[in-house]
Amino acid sequence: MDEMNRKRVEVLKKQYPSGCTVELVSMDDEYAPPAGTKGTVAHVDDIGTIHIAWETGSTLGVVPGVDMVRRLDEEIPAK
Repeated sequence: MDEMNRKRVEVLKKQYPSGCTVELVSMDDEYAPPAGTKGTVAHVDDIGTIHIAWETGSTLGVVPGVDMVRRLDEEIPAK
């Protein structure tokens, strides 16, 4: 992983710490929970995927730049 991507992942880890609450805005996946579904961030992995435990029971990860969530306790969109 190059330095630029490493820094981007570190920023995502700070923006979306484990335990923060998010709401799904959009997800490009046929099995995505509906927009507006809330979830709790489990972790951000080393490639930048935001892993979320959705209130629907799903655990699909959010891919920044493709999918979008917003923090409910601090409004920061995934980029």
